[in-house]
Amino acid sequence: MGEIELVGDPARATGGERPLVLSRFHPPPERFEGCFTTFYQLDLDTGGGPPVEDYLQPEWGNVRFFTGALPVAEIGASRAEGTRFTATGPSSRPCRFRLGTSRMWGIGFLPKGWARLIETDAYDCANVVCDGERHPAFARFAPLARTLCDPEASLDEQYAAILEWMDALMRPNRDEIKIVRVHEALVSGECASVAELADAGGMSIRTLERVCRRYFGFTPKLLMRRQRFMRSLTAFMLREGSRW
Repeated sequence: MGEIELVGDPARATGGERPLVLSRFHPPPERFEGCFTTFYQLDLDTGGGPPVEDYLQPEWGNVRFFTGALPVAEIGASRAEGTRFTATGPSSRPCRFRLGTSRMWGIGFLPKGWARLIETDAYDCANVVCDGERHPAFARFAPLARTLCDPEASLDEQYAAILEWMDALMRPNRDEIKIVRVHEALVSGECASVAELADAGGMSIRTLERVCRRYFGFTPKLLMRRQRFMRSLTAFMLREGSRW
């Protein structure tokens, strides 16, 4: 199981000893290419201090499973509290969260992964954070909680459970070529207008609007603005000496 391991302190921890964070990122297997951002596991130990409060930048849809303290999460007026399985749709707003000592598994869905795994339009889940076990778009992942929220399960067992469940749910989608073209064009940042984005994707503006609503969660215009913001934010965060 390949992994990247990071250790650090949350930037906004306050009071007492600073919490310890251990993060492990597992690149998805080749058969899932283009479907996920990563599978990641995080251990947060607040050392008996207060919960960590921070913000997550806008991201694609994801599911997170917790053992230990349970989170409070908010995106705009949408809120989930005390749930062992928290899910979010694609977001254009930051997610504010509060979390104490806990172990978490997270799975991030790229638009192609959303197309293969989730039957609900991404637009209907945009800027939504919820109890994944109760939301119809995400309830299909709820059986994973039996393993990912089990403190006795090993990391290898949990990672194997993720792969097994994703294999079981994965279904090819007829729009995949369109999805990949639009995603690549957005990431490249070379399109200055919706018409250029449609041309890069090899489709009409009307088809582009349908694809973006169904799998990306936002209109083409908002997606382009969102991507420009994320590029600027990333550049600022990675600037040497910056205190973002």
